[in-house]
Amino acid sequence: MTGFRALVLAGSRPEIDPLLAYADVPHKSLITLQGQTLLARVIDALTQAGAQSIGVCTSHPAVIGAVGQITSQAELEIIPAADSPSQSVAQGAQAMGFPLLVTTADHALLRADWVREFLAGVPAEADIAALLAPEAAVRVAAPEGKRTYLAFRDGRYSGCNLFYLRSEAALGAVALWRQVEARRKQPWKIAALLGPGMLLAYLTGRLTLDQAVARLGRKAGVRACAVRTPYGLAAVDVDKPADLDLVRRLTAAA
Repeated sequence: MTGFRALVLAGSRPEIDPLLAYADVPHKSLITLQGQTLLARVIDALTQAGAQSIGVCTSHPAVIGAVGQITSQAELEIIPAADSPSQSVAQGAQAMGFPLLVTTADHALLRADWVREFLAGVPAEADIAALLAPEAAVRVAAPEGKRTYLAFRDGRYSGCNLFYLRSEAALGAVALWRQVEARRKQPWKIAALLGPGMLLAYLTGRLTLDQAVARLGRKAGVRACAVRTPYGLAAVDVDKPADLDLVRRLTAAA
């Protein structure tokens, strides 16, 4: 797919982020890796994949200034960040339109072919899709890395920070995400929101990845799907100092 729209989330955490002190930067998207900031690397990958317009969702002055210094064949624009990632996605989607690819500014190893294969793999009937990598692929690609996995009947998977929103209908899933965010410190409320039947099925290992995603989609009133990738490095982002050390080793080795 060429000429697509992409949204890059580059918001700021309200709490103190140890990564900023470790890397000595005002925002993690401005960490330099092999002569480029993480933000510039992500924009380059999206442009090479065929993005025609890219929105950077941020309210940080240093990031806004950095966007102005990036040379890209894609049209770049700043979209003010909201109070949470889900709200930022909703605002960004309303500003840019659909369909829309969403990723994050700390996706340091993002490659154009991953993006192209993800977009090609989204079923035509899906309102929203997410890219996930099997645990085995992640451990082979980055054996020393520590990732978070979701366990299903057909295996464990790690998210890859790549999402596809086909139309405005996808905002139903974003609204559900926003409700989960609002209850993140009250797990019992999340359980009540998602329903005991689904949680029990997940906790007892009865759900495959596709079944779980489809159920979540129905809960949100959308058709949702998971797209699997064989590229384990697609699950690596830079969220803490150990992650930065890892991507530095990986890029140096490459």
